[in-house]
Parts: sequence; C-alpha cells; structure tokens
Amino acid sequence: MSGEPSLPFSPPQIDRVTFFKRDEITTDLICCEVVVSGQIHFFHEECAEWRALLNSFCDLTGFDDNWFAKVQCPPFQACETVAFVRR
Repeated sequence: MSGEPSLPFSPPQIDRVTFFKRDEITTDLICCEVVVSGQIHFFHEECAEWRALLNSFCDLTGFDDNWFAKVQCPPFQACETVAFVRR
C-alpha cells in the first residue's frame, strides 16, 4: 500500500474532466471537476487526493496532457479547459 489517498471512483468510470483556476487574491488555485455518472467531484491542488487524481488520468485514452499550460495563463482568470470527455 502506498499510503496515497484513494479516489471515490476509478478511471473507467470517468465521463468528463475539467480544469480551471480560482482567484485566491494573491495566488491562483488550480481546480478540477470530475464527472462520474452525473455526479461532480471537486478537487484542488492542495487537497490530499490531488496526486492520486492526476495519476489516475494516465489511464484515460485521449486525455489532454497539456491541460496545465492551458489553465495557468493568464493569471487570475478562470481559464477553464476540458481535458477529457468520454465518447
């Protein structure tokens, strides 16, 4: 066991992954919404599951590995990008 927090879903259950930023006044918080069976699961870069979440996306065919570049600039704007949609 790695000690890494587990996710409430597995990659084959994921329908959609959307990344965006929240303006936290002096910094931006990178956030992610994962849709699984119509339910939205919210994560952000400071939550314990963040690393496990990012690792789970490696198993998604067609996942946009360039999501971070699309979300990071310009600062203090939402910059939403859909990184995966199950077809």
